[in-house]
Amino acid sequence: MCGVCGVWNFLHGEPVEPKIVEAMTRQMKHRGPDDEGFYIDGPVGLGHRRLSIIDLETGHQPLHNEDRTIWIVFNGEIYNYLSLRDKLVQAGHQFLTSSDTEVLVHAYEEYGDEFVKMLNGMFAFAIWDSASQRLLLARDRIGIKPLYYTEWSGRFLFGSELKAILAYPGVPRNIDHSALNQYLAFEYVPTPRSIFENIRKLPPGHLLQVENHQIQVRQYWDLRLGPSEQPSLRTIDAYVTELRDLLEQVVCQEMVSDVPVGVLLSGGIDSSAVAAMMVRRNPGGIKSFSITFDDKSFDESKFARAASHHLGTEHHEMNLSPEMALNLIPKVVDFLDEPLGDSSIIPTYCLASFVREHVKVALGGDGGDELFAGYSTLQAHKLYEYYHRLIPRPVRHHLVPWMVEKLPVSFGNISLDFKLRRFVSGQGKPPIVRHHLWLGSFDPDQRRSLLEASGDGHEKDFEDLVYSYVQNCGSQDLLNQILYCDMKLYLEGDILPKVDRASMANSLEVRVPLLNATLVDFAEKLPHKLKIHGLKTKFLLRRAIRELLPASICSRKKKGFNMPVAEWLTGPLRPLAEDMFSESRLKSQGLFAPRFVRTLFNEHLSRRRDHRKVLWTLLVFQLWFDRWSK
Repeated sequence: MCGVCGVWNFLHGEPVEPKIVEAMTRQMKHRGPDDEGFYIDGPVGLGHRRLSIIDLETGHQPLHNEDRTIWIVFNGEIYNYLSLRDKLVQAGHQFLTSSDTEVLVHAYEEYGDEFVKMLNGMFAFAIWDSASQRLLLARDRIGIKPLYYTEWSGRFLFGSELKAILAYPGVPRNIDHSALNQYLAFEYVPTPRSIFENIRKLPPGHLLQVENHQIQVRQYWDLRLGPSEQPSLRTIDAYVTELRDLLEQVVCQEMVSDVPVGVLLSGGIDSSAVAAMMVRRNPGGIKSFSITFDDKSFDESKFARAASHHLGTEHHEMNLSPEMALNLIPKVVDFLDEPLGDSSIIPTYCLASFVREHVKVALGGDGGDELFAGYSTLQAHKLYEYYHRLIPRPVRHHLVPWMVEKLPVSFGNISLDFKLRRFVSGQGKPPIVRHHLWLGSFDPDQRRSLLEASGDGHEKDFEDLVYSYVQNCGSQDLLNQILYCDMKLYLEGDILPKVDRASMANSLEVRVPLLNATLVDFAEKLPHKLKIHGLKTKFLLRRAIRELLPASICSRKKKGFNMPVAEWLTGPLRPLAEDMFSESRLKSQGLFAPRFVRTLFNEHLSRRRDHRKVLWTLLVFQLWFDRWSK
């Protein structure tokens, strides 16, 4: 895994200063501690940091074609590069290295921009075509690897992380208020915006070209779930067999490495399925890793141990105490150059640091919930239909909310009162909006109270974005609309950046075989009734792995990788929160209403309300603002 960045003074053509490209590149040293490389040619400069995984000896970047007219900086892995290489050799191309990166250079020469459609992998790259005076950027289908860019003062800048762009002197750091509103709603800043108004993220499945003083962004791939709504004559057993075979195929594909590979094993269905397939290929040779908590409502270690014992992995655990988490927060903010309100970033970072002591590459189970319908909110939507149909309106609108408010507050992991309050909060909202209110943080009323004048004109940015994805997805079925939005929003905006930043901060490469293009193609066509069957989530996936894992794993409910934020805010995190939420600090910022923040915090401290999500979302932003806004 690597970090890439670059500059093109495309408007005025002034030479790039090498020391600036070096400074941008070194902001991402954590992404590639093994090597660095630069290409400077007049107004163009490319930078690269390398984490050596494949072709350890000759994979130095930037890398070029035979006549040095085409250069590339690449971040990621291409899993089908050997078959592409064979075709290119047959077409007459000569290779100087054994790396997957060089395949991209020659594929661009042979096929033009269309070559990106042939790639199966996770990637973000930039190709400089000096003969055509053209810069091409691309990002993988799902958005596993990040890529930021900006056009500013006649320059085009890009980088794997926002901090690379911020290293260029004078780049503006003005807060994008629409992005801020969306961050407070979702807990992350959805693509294509970034938290800064002049910097954007290249969307997944998109190309960006800079040519003739113009910037053009276009899509080369999109998720299409429409085929899953068509009748199928295939049996469930046939789908089970195909899914199991594909799981083994993609996991074997993503285990290819010149360094040892481990697995992040939570004991959930997805990571356990990945571990099972790894063990099939390498029995007795797989190391697995998990995090434990003292708070049993958050601790999943017994499931991870059960899966490890059953599969025969060499299992390693690390306990995350409140003191450790508190000490980690400043480090997290250092590498988190865009606010991310998912509290599991802390244990994910801790786990990555622990894993890196043993291996350089690890496989994870992310993506299974989006592809195969694993989130408990999907069950809640079905229950809501019955609730809406069977419970009289006056009871739904008055009596039930009143009763839920009277429930005692629990700070446990996704406690009953937490779930019921979330369930009631979706009252009267369209299902697709309700879904994101359940997953997100500040609701519309809270955002209005929090933002005061700074939120003017942005109240509907949250809903407008959700509806734009619904219109683009091309599906009639509500489940497919939700899954499409989850892929485009929650997965790409929260889950994947969380794993990328936490792992890369520790120079660990994490691969996600459940998002392999081969498996995504299968899931697109899989009848949606085989994803959630009645109230049974991940129906087909559970069937496919039930002979490989203990029944306790195959039948367990979705839990999620969470941290005891609610309790810690009243204890070890309280002094930090008091400082970040102080009236003087909030007034000097001019973004948030101090009185409303104080009300939220006081209600949480007194346990009258559980405000863990909104307070953590706000705390992360405050810490981020202190570190990166100036």
